[in-house]
Amino acid sequence: MIEKKVLADNPPFKFVSKSTLIIVSKILIASGLLFYLIYSVEYNQIVSALQQANILIITYVFLLGFLNVYLQYSKWRITCAEVLEVKDNLKIFRSLFYGFSAGIITPLRIGEYFGRGIEFKDKSLVQVTVATLIDKFFPLLMVACFGSVSSLVFIYFYYKVSIYIILSLFILIFTLFYLLILVLVSKRFWSSILFSKLNSSSRIKSFLDKLQIFESLDRNYFYKMLGISFLFYICYLVQYALLVMAFSNQSEFINYLWAGNLIMFAKTIIPPISLGELGIREGASVFFITQMGGTASVGFNASIFLFIINLIFPSLIGVAMFLGKNDN
Repeated sequence: MIEKKVLADNPPFKFVSKSTLIIVSKILIASGLLFYLIYSVEYNQIVSALQQANILIITYVFLLGFLNVYLQYSKWRITCAEVLEVKDNLKIFRSLFYGFSAGIITPLRIGEYFGRGIEFKDKSLVQVTVATLIDKFFPLLMVACFGSVSSLVFIYFYYKVSIYIILSLFILIFTLFYLLILVLVSKRFWSSILFSKLNSSSRIKSFLDKLQIFESLDRNYFYKMLGISFLFYICYLVQYALLVMAFSNQSEFINYLWAGNLIMFAKTIIPPISLGELGIREGASVFFITQMGGTASVGFNASIFLFIINLIFPSLIGVAMFLGKNDN
């Protein structure tokens, strides 16, 4: 009886204070990122690649990295205001960078959901996870849409598939995306007889239940997120194309944009089991660049530098902010 009373008064995990958990989190994230950098980045190869590259173009890509982060911040700020009802810009900014740091050292970048939630002490992990999923849905929609179309064009030109098959697949893809947009935008769908019949099917019920959260979102939010996600996607493709130009000393900018599109699509449909998606992105970059007449080293260097600029640098900033965070 005494033991039960002690447990009732002191439930499990109550002995661990919130400040202790935050300190442990800091140590894990900082040490994880340090370990990741030491064993994943070949500094000699980076220096060698820089010696042969156009440094001015790489500088432009680095500057575009600030725009890349700003667009991600803009998406997250709008989502926080709409879904989490958080409007503190500084908290939202820190949350984004904590997510960079925690996500880069975990497969599938699953740590990003936890990292973003650290700053919002009054929000549950489930709430932050849902908000993060919504935030990431729109760039994913861009990748799926433009990537699938680019893939069809690539298959047609490089594998000589019949134009009738390509056109049929294009019509199918266009129809699917058009219907998806209608579903997300139209409130009528969620209360329609068609939705009720679709929702009664056990096969697609779980999928529709996940989409149903969009019913409560303002339509202006939807259009803003589509617009910002499109700019974010274009920024990423331009960065990649410029890096290929810098390392190849060639100026086939349109082809490199096309390759970037294909890489994003391949990286999305192949399960990213490695940390930071290393390997998949580089392999896809090497494959598509060589298919377009470039060299494997150019494809690898462009991909790894894009990774360093868009993920490593923001992650280091996030760790610095996290370690300097005042928890009082």
